Amino acid sequence: MPEEITDTLERNLGTQPLDALMTEHSLGNHDIVSACDEPLTHKAVQRGRKGRRLTTHMQRRIAAAMNKTMKLQGKAMESEWKISDLFTY
Repeated sequence: MPEEITDTLERNLGTQPLDALMTEHSLGNHDIVSACDEPLTHKAVQRGRKGRRLTTHMQRRIAAAMNKTMKLQGKAMESEWKISDLFTY
C-alpha cells in the first residue's frame, strides 16, 4: 500500500505554469485542443494544468498548441513557449 501512495505523489506535481498562463490569457482547454494539429484531448490539457505527469511527447503537443493558439488569437509574444516554460517537471 505505501508504494501506491509514493507513486501517486510522484505523478501529481501540483498546478503547473501552463495553468497560470492559460488563465492570464483567458484560454480554455478547448482553445488549446482546437489549435492542435495532432491528436490532443481536453482531458490531457486538464491533466497538464493540474500537474499530472505527462509524457514529453504530450508536453510538446501542448506547447505547440499553446503557441499556435496565441498566434491565431493575434496576441503578441516575445518568443515561443517551450516545455520548460509550461511544466516544472
